[in-house]
Amino acid sequence: MLKINKFKAVLVFAVAFTFQFIQAQDEQGVHQRSEAYMAPTDPLVKEKLSKWENQKFGMLIHWGVYSVPGIMESWNLCSESWIERDSTIAYNDYKKWYWNLDKIFNPVNFDPDSWADAAETAGMKYMVFTTKHHDGFNMFNTQQTDYKITNGPFQNHPKANVAKHIFEAFRKKDFMIGAYFSKPDWHSQYFWWDKYATPNRNANYDIEKYDWRWNKFKEFSFNQISELMHDYGSIDILWLDGGWIRPKETVNDEVRAWGAPIPEASQEIDMPKIAEMAREAQPGIIFADRTVHGPYENYQTPERKIPETKLDNPWESSLPLGNNWGYVPNDPFKSPTAVIHNLIEVVAKGGNLLLGVGPKPDGTLPLEVIDKLEKIGSWLDKNGEAIYDTHAIDNYQDGNIFFTEKGNKQYTIVILEEGKEIPKSVSWAKNLPSENAKIRLLQTGKKVDFKIKGDNVEIRLPKEIRSAKNSAAIAFSIEN
Repeated sequence: MLKINKFKAVLVFAVAFTFQFIQAQDEQGVHQRSEAYMAPTDPLVKEKLSKWENQKFGMLIHWGVYSVPGIMESWNLCSESWIERDSTIAYNDYKKWYWNLDKIFNPVNFDPDSWADAAETAGMKYMVFTTKHHDGFNMFNTQQTDYKITNGPFQNHPKANVAKHIFEAFRKKDFMIGAYFSKPDWHSQYFWWDKYATPNRNANYDIEKYDWRWNKFKEFSFNQISELMHDYGSIDILWLDGGWIRPKETVNDEVRAWGAPIPEASQEIDMPKIAEMAREAQPGIIFADRTVHGPYENYQTPERKIPETKLDNPWESSLPLGNNWGYVPNDPFKSPTAVIHNLIEVVAKGGNLLLGVGPKPDGTLPLEVIDKLEKIGSWLDKNGEAIYDTHAIDNYQDGNIFFTEKGNKQYTIVILEEGKEIPKSVSWAKNLPSENAKIRLLQTGKKVDFKIKGDNVEIRLPKEIRSAKNSAAIAFSIEN
């Protein structure tokens, strides 16, 4: 390992500047939704999955050493053609610099309760935290490696075992708890072996020739996941990233179409053994073995996109609030209105929205993020009835209008164009109410009058609504 010195400090700044606008949006760096789905049969899993589907809105937290320079998570370590780095820095020097960021990662202002407060204010109901990203840096006190948050300048802090305290903070607010875990580990000698170069995201040695080394990696992965399952309280979701780590027989044309390099050998880590252990420790835990078709992908996870149509299987769109998942200085954030529109569309199509945020290297959420979360929560405070615990219907959309349903109520949500005046009236042609229906405006709780004209229903909006500013959408409940 190289020591952090003045040259490295300058390099930290230079790389932060170089990469602050890089976006992890290339198709090779994005996990598409797998088309196949196998429903779980365990009654405890089905029960927990049903509860999760009703939560609708969650927070995905990417935080690690990549937050220090403010770069695109771990991906800059990967030597693939879609990754751009400063051409004046040799690849091996870059890796050595990156591996040493743990020597200066010291989040002295870490306050997980404030994160949980922000998520609760936003109207979120569940969370997923990156216990380890592809770079192999552990945000929990694993005993399998020294490359971890509890082995650096932060080790003597009372909350050094950050995953434990993050889970506790959100658990106190009755959030469902998800542990993100990267199956690939680019820091481990059992995955990226120093004997060879690291040409891409996969294990860099012949795992059939050196099967003993791959077996050590499987043991390493099992032990780390076992620590999370046994030592960190109740966990509801095991969110496994790195879908290229999969049994060879699950690689099909769909997987090959993603464009990522696929090795000849089967990079499987014995998910049946992991699953048995995890469900013994955490009965009913949901697995999100992303994009790996089969019994360990309990819900599908389209990334950075919303499916074009309603899906009948459990699913979740993961969208970053900015362009990047982790903290990047000057990252352009989505507006609260845009996030609310995404949430409405996702829920109407039968899914959940997992919104990605990245804490700063000092352990705080950016103030701009907190402000946007508050504005999202303000809309949900008034209109959440049309979102939470609802389910999708076949005629879920009519132009800029979406529909959901719960019990004997139907909800109509009218998306308003950002920056434009609120119209005097709204109308739609699908899912028409009966003539004797009771229609209530969720924002005020008051009944509204309506007219059915031919194949349309029309509602004239009250002045108090039309004079409002920055309204993202208007929701109605309808009882026929």
